[in-house]
Amino acid sequence: MGIKDRLSGNEATAMAMKSMNMDVMAAFPITPSTEIPEQFSQYVANGLTDTVFVPVESEHSAMSACIGSQAAGARSCTATSSNGLALMHEMLHIASAMRLPITMACITRAITGPINIHNDHSDAMSSRDCGWIQIHAEDVQEAYDNYIMSVRIAEHKKVLLPVMICQDGFITSHAVENVELLEEEDIRSFVGFYEPDYYLLNPELKVAMGPYDPPTYLMEHKRQQAEAMIDSLDVIKEIYDEFGKLTGRYYDLIETYKIEDAERIIILLGSSAGTAKIVVDELRSKGEKVGIIKIRSYRPFPGKLIREALKSPKVVAVLDKAEGLSSIGGPVYSDVCAALNGNAGFKIVNYIYGIGGRDVRTDDIHEVFADLQDDIDGKESKAKTAANYRYLALRE
Repeated sequence: MGIKDRLSGNEATAMAMKSMNMDVMAAFPITPSTEIPEQFSQYVANGLTDTVFVPVESEHSAMSACIGSQAAGARSCTATSSNGLALMHEMLHIASAMRLPITMACITRAITGPINIHNDHSDAMSSRDCGWIQIHAEDVQEAYDNYIMSVRIAEHKKVLLPVMICQDGFITSHAVENVELLEEEDIRSFVGFYEPDYYLLNPELKVAMGPYDPPTYLMEHKRQQAEAMIDSLDVIKEIYDEFGKLTGRYYDLIETYKIEDAERIIILLGSSAGTAKIVVDELRSKGEKVGIIKIRSYRPFPGKLIREALKSPKVVAVLDKAEGLSSIGGPVYSDVCAALNGNAGFKIVNYIYGIGGRDVRTDDIHEVFADLQDDIDGKESKAKTAANYRYLALRE
């Protein structure tokens, strides 16, 4: 039986970490993720967990400490946001290359500059190709569940990659929602005891980690990382299914919502999916064939599932809460287009939205669906630009 509670997303994530009795947490505060190490340090101080809490002088050092402790055989975690994640960037690559199953709560926020402390996905998107699995949450319940499942995913023998568990800054991190928690003994039984095959403090098997990798080997090692990312697609589904049997909450790499006969479909990730679902319900009540696809697993990218889901649309909009500055659109749009491989059979357009925490209202989602209908009808789009690369709710 689950435990009913009301928690913010940050509190729920800290609770998940505490319930798993992580071995090490190294962290440096940055808005809007600060509450996670703050809350967690209280659990440590009050003796509610055996975790070693390591306060450090920067986010770069936080990830460095996690790399060291995980390499030594300790289950390690951290939390960060925005420029803190950017400061970790060097060490993100090292963590994944060393195949260390670190878990990190990424409370997504715009990367400065100019200075902005509000939500968009520019920090997570800037780290999308660092070799980390990346899973996004729509609400507090998903954030809590994702963290618990991610430890199992990261440590699976076919994966052994770090995992970034993303939730939208302030929108999900600070908002208080009803949440169903698991008993600690159920969580610890689900996650299990961390028993790495290779670790630095194992006297029986001496290993070297982080050595020089010349041209003779680096390409093969990168291919191994790529294979692990591909293998994680099946592993994630397997662990989602096991978690569903435990909790009754079943997840998948993507979530489809009323797309069976949809002619207009929006693809997006994060908390905006909840707003989009309301609009879909409103338009469906009027007989309009609309739906959404929410991407939960952004890395590995579920391209096959997205292709299979897009059976009936006449036009698709991909919403990016980050500006890729590539001149062709945002990162999610680029990945969707790559997954479709030019064989879509329908028009696909991109919207950049919600940058720097700009509100995403139901009116905005209505505007996207209206634009898509104009695209179908061959009318001039109401979007700021009628091309495939558009901005939503942009002031001129």
